[in-house]
Amino acid sequence: MPYPPQSLPGGANFDRQNFANRFTMAFQPIYDLRTGAIFAHEALARGGVNGTAAEVIKSVTARTRYSFDRKCRVKAIAMASALGLQAKLSVNCMPNAVLDPDTCVSATLMAADHYGFNVANLIFEFTESEYLRDPQHMRAIISSYRKRGLLTAIDNFGACFAGLGALCDMQTDLIKLDMRIVRGIETDERRQRMVRSVVGMCKELGTGVIAEGVETQAEFDVLRDAGITQFQGFYLGQPLLEGLRTASLIPLPVAA
Repeated sequence: MPYPPQSLPGGANFDRQNFANRFTMAFQPIYDLRTGAIFAHEALARGGVNGTAAEVIKSVTARTRYSFDRKCRVKAIAMASALGLQAKLSVNCMPNAVLDPDTCVSATLMAADHYGFNVANLIFEFTESEYLRDPQHMRAIISSYRKRGLLTAIDNFGACFAGLGALCDMQTDLIKLDMRIVRGIETDERRQRMVRSVVGMCKELGTGVIAEGVETQAEFDVLRDAGITQFQGFYLGQPLLEGLRTASLIPLPVAA
């Protein structure tokens, strides 16, 4: 269902009709096999009812990047609150749009307070490629977030050469295995060994592992047997535009 228009202090309206580049949000669930419950929903920008994320992103310029990043966070929080989200909310971040980490996170916390969303349920996702662009800036951002008790995650883990260096340096609470590792894993022993190693290493570090982009039962079975308990992908549930999914497409829990 569409969320009702709401405003932040100062009269800045964040209804989607008010944006120069109009967009809305879809939410995709991340399920926990151990409980069968939804661990989190990831907020994904969409260009309206039939629009795609690519259509939204291509309209963002260097001049509008900071504004777009902020609007995405506020829109995701406002809509999740209006929809009554009780699980965690995962939002994608653009570190190269962040000039001052403390100022940026303060604006996000203000939005959460205004919309009545529990900040303890926020997860901020960063990609390895952003880390490679400016490791020092990334460390400063994550450090600022962690000091405030906010959860962080490395998105698309394994997609770049950063790998273990990013995991050690960024010290996030979670990693999300890139779908290029997931795809075809049921017939690739090398991928299976690598995932088992990553799961074991993250367990030692106290870092959670989410498998994203899971599309088939074969992929799901292999990843579950490797020790992963949190899953995101079309096999369990597609993103829902301006709405929250509840039940998975497959029976849960199904932990090995």
